[in-house]
Amino acid sequence: MPTPDDLRGWIAAGLECDRLEVSGDGRHFEALIVSPLFEGKRPVQRHQLVYRVLGERMREEVHALSMKTLTPDEYARGD
Repeated sequence: MPTPDDLRGWIAAGLECDRLEVSGDGRHFEALIVSPLFEGKRPVQRHQLVYRVLGERMREEVHALSMKTLTPDEYARGD
């Protein structure tokens, strides 16, 4: 069963992040992901980037992932 640290490492290895926080119980996770790669992208496109990074792990290891995906400017404004 993956840990929040596992998930954090998988995301960080495939996505440039200014801030990355992950919590969860091994099946259900919540993540705050701040990345300049989200600039100009709609929320669904941002989530797709993260899902692409996680790949098969989303089908096999991670049951649920709730994400807040922000650009650095959005994070600085407190969005």
